[in-house]
Amino acid sequence: MQVKGKVCVVTGGASGIGEAVARAYAASGARGVVVADLKTSRERLAAVAGDIDGLAVTADVGLEEDVKALIAAAEAKYGPVDVFFSNAGLSRKGQETASDADWDVSWRVHVMSHVFAARALVPGMLARGSGYLLNTASAAGLLASLNSMPYGVTKSAAVALAEHLAIQYGDRGIRVSVLCPQSVQTGMTTPGPSAARVDGVMQPPEVARIVLEAMDEERFLILSHQQVDEYFKRKAANRDRWLSGMRRLRDKIYGARSA
Repeated sequence: MQVKGKVCVVTGGASGIGEAVARAYAASGARGVVVADLKTSRERLAAVAGDIDGLAVTADVGLEEDVKALIAAAEAKYGPVDVFFSNAGLSRKGQETASDADWDVSWRVHVMSHVFAARALVPGMLARGSGYLLNTASAAGLLASLNSMPYGVTKSAAVALAEHLAIQYGDRGIRVSVLCPQSVQTGMTTPGPSAARVDGVMQPPEVARIVLEAMDEERFLILSHQQVDEYFKRKAANRDRWLSGMRRLRDKIYGARSA
């Protein structure tokens, strides 16, 4: 799909990948670009919208009523939504002992936000015979997250959700893609050891370029770092060997676990 002349909504649009993709949509001739983010990002969000002559909407995508309100605001301003880039994300460290609150917010933002968007948009897209659902997961959703079980598990679910959407609607005019970036320089990039940075840190505008190219080709899986494809093939070829390798990588980056 070419975004020229299309109405595009981007969540997590105040910074990082969301901001870069929103700017790329506008530069590519989108008819309208709506950027959404939390109220705490209101000023930055307004600045991005002002730069691209778009619409800023504050929303917590972990709440279905906020997603519905976001889509209603976009449609009131520009008409039916053609592209919904469900990109908002967060990071909560820890393993199974992470708090229930961290597990819950990770689930709601990384999985249910995509469900909420699909519930609101799929009927209209089916009626029109066209639409594009682009969800951000992570390379962790294909592989693993060594320092955050809530992140890795919910991003894996996000990949599976995108696959289900593609199976159900891919032959009915709705295109589906899932973005699985490795490390990108965003507000979620923190100092210290990181398995995600072993292949380098990419800048958001470069990811945005890759996203638009993939949308033009209507490619399901979008990778920022092509090495992830090889890692995923190794995982599929021999899961036990891959798990052993991931334990070695964990020890190398974060230090060996005590007995």
